[in-house]
This record gives sequence, structure tokens and C-alpha cells, in this order.
Amino acid sequence: MKHVVLLGDSIFDNAPYIGNDPEVGSQLQSAIPTGWKSTCLAVDGATTHEMPYQQSKIPSDATHLILSIGGNDALNQIEIFNLPVKDCAEALFALATVTQNFELAYKKVLDDCLAFKLPLVVCTIYNGNFPDQFYQQCVRVAIALYNDVIIRLAAERKLKVIDLRSVCCNPEDYANPIEPSAIGGEKIVQTILQVLEE
Repeated sequence: MKHVVLLGDSIFDNAPYIGNDPEVGSQLQSAIPTGWKSTCLAVDGATTHEMPYQQSKIPSDATHLILSIGGNDALNQIEIFNLPVKDCAEALFALATVTQNFELAYKKVLDDCLAFKLPLVVCTIYNGNFPDQFYQQCVRVAIALYNDVIIRLAAERKLKVIDLRSVCCNPEDYANPIEPSAIGGEKIVQTILQVLEE
């Protein structure tokens, strides 16, 4: 029997943002094939630094881990958009510094997950759905740097990657600028199942 465990943040633990609609964890539980089960350990607001708590709760019969973490790490650095700089190079250097710190933290999360010796699938950070198009483009560029870290570290470890930028790509996929709606959640769940069945 497969036991799929969701780790991470509100990409999976999106209940506070969708009213009476089912959250991603419940959607996965309803959609998994007969004989499978799932557990959602993801916590709204979690960052890479808070992952040890979730990892300590991974059930002994878990067979697959799905990780979506990093969006809140990026969100916590959002003030960098207001950083006064004298030129573009200085701005890029500031972005490089925060993503280097993220890389160290994300590497530890991956290696701690891999210590369970279970198949691990990682998710990128999606671009969100911000009404201000100037701000949306700034977010898109900044998130690409975080996703470069995620994809590169996953490739080094030969892990499967779900690129949430191509999954949640329509306005209806979002309950607000940064949280998945039930529609987006369903798309995430179907992508997870597709990856697991491959």
C-alpha cells in the first residue's frame, strides 16, 4: 500500500483561505486510488527552517514524500523590493544573497527528507496571482531565482519536480494572490497522482 505524505506550507494546507471548499490534503485523500492513503503534515506559513518538526511526524509506514516549501522564505524577504540601490548590479547582488541563504536551508530540508530513504518529489514555487502587473512581473523574476535553487538541487539528487508555475497558471487557480483555490488544489492533486503513477 502506498502512503503519500505531504510536507510543506499552505500550498497543501490551504484550508484557511478557501471557505467550505476542500483543502489540498482532503482533495488528495479523496482522489487517491483504492488501497492508497495520504497524510498532510504541511502547515500554513511554514518555512524551510520549520521543517524538522514536520519531518519528525512522518509516519513509519510512509512510502512517498511530496515537498512544497520555500514560498514563505521568499515572502519573508519581500522588503527587498524596496531596497535602495544605485544600479541593477547592486539589486542582483542583493537577490543573490537572499537566494544563497535559501539554498543552504533548502539543501538541508532535502537531505533530511532523503534520510528517510523514501521516494521524494519536490514542488517549485508558483508565481501567484497579483492584480498589479508591475508587481507580478517583479515577483516572477524573483521567484525564478528561488526556483533555480529548487530545480538545481533536485536535479543533483535525481528527484522528480512538479513545476507549480505550469500547474497553477490561471487566475481561478488562486483563492488570493498567494494561496491555491480548490480549483488550483485539484490541479495540484492530479499532477501529484500523475507523477506517482509514472
